[in-house]
Amino acid sequence: MTEPSAPQPAADDYDSPWKDVLEHAFPEFMAYYFPEAHAQIDWALGHEFKNTELRQVVRDAELGRRLADALVQVTLTSGEQRWIYIHIEVQGQRDADFAQRMFTYNYRLFDRYACPIASLAVLADDDDGWKPDHYGFEVLGCKHHFQFPVVKLSELADQTEALDTHRNPFTLVTAAHLRTRQTRHDPEARYQAKRTLVRLLYQHGWERQRILDLFAVLDWMMRLPDRLEQKLWQDIAAIEGESKMRYVTSVERLAIQRGIQQGEQRGAQKGEAAVIQRLLTKRFGSLNAETLTRLQTAPCEQLESWAENLLDAATLDEVFKDN
Repeated sequence: MTEPSAPQPAADDYDSPWKDVLEHAFPEFMAYYFPEAHAQIDWALGHEFKNTELRQVVRDAELGRRLADALVQVTLTSGEQRWIYIHIEVQGQRDADFAQRMFTYNYRLFDRYACPIASLAVLADDDDGWKPDHYGFEVLGCKHHFQFPVVKLSELADQTEALDTHRNPFTLVTAAHLRTRQTRHDPEARYQAKRTLVRLLYQHGWERQRILDLFAVLDWMMRLPDRLEQKLWQDIAAIEGESKMRYVTSVERLAIQRGIQQGEQRGAQKGEAAVIQRLLTKRFGSLNAETLTRLQTAPCEQLESWAENLLDAATLDEVFKDN
C-alpha cells in the first residue's frame, strides 16, 4: 500500500498495531472473522497467547516473510484444549508461497508440541482471483492435503456499512483497511474517512485501552500528508472536547514512551527527541532550525518536561515554556 502522498508502513513490521489489537480483543477477532470457530470455543475458560512457543518455531522456519501472527491456546466447548495459529498478511500482496508457509508452520507446531493446530488466515490484498486455502501433494500413492479457513478483507465491505451500530472493533479495523485502499490516490478523501473512523472510537463506550489500540491501527494504516495530519489532530482535540475524554493525550504519551523504549538501543535522548519532533510537526507544522537544535541537544529530563507540556499546549511556545 504505497503512494507518494501518504507513505505506508514498512513491509516487515512484525509488531504492527494489528497484533496489539488482536491480543487485546481476540474473542472479538474470532467472532468477526471466523464465527463458526468462535462458536466452538468456551470463552468463559479464557485463552492464552503462546508467543514464546511460536517464536521457537518461526525462528526455525525459513519460508517467506512473516508479518503479523499469533498462537493462542483455547478450550473447546467439548472440554478439549487446542491451539490456534493466526496469520495476517497485512501488506496485502499476492504471495505464491503463502499456502506452503501455512502448511509449514502447521506441521512444525504439531511436530514440536504434539498438539493439533487450527491454522486461520486473514488476507488484505485486492486480488479477487487469489484466495489460497489449501496445500498438498501426492507422491507414489501417498497423498497429503491441508486445508485452512481464509478470510479476505475485501469481501467484507458490506459489513462495514453499519459502523455506528456494530460494536465489534474489527468492523472498524476492516473499514480502516478498505478505506485506505479506496483513497490510495485521494488524500482529502482519506482525511475525511479517517476523521469519521476516529470519531466513532469515542461513540461506542469502549474502555481506554481498546481506544488506544484501535487508534494505533487507524493511524498506522491511514497515513496522511503533514498538512492533513495536522488538521486531523485539531479535529481530534475538538472531538475530545465534546466527549470529555482526553485519549489523544494518552496516544501522544504512548508514542513518547514507545520512542523512549526504542531509543534504548540507539540512545534514549535520540529516541525521545525523535518522537517529540514528530508529534510537534504533526501539531504545529514544520519546525525551524533553532527548534530542531533544541530538541537534539536537550537532556532527557528536559525532553520529558517538554513532552508533558506538549500534551496540553495550544502553541509551540507553550511547549517550551519553563515550568
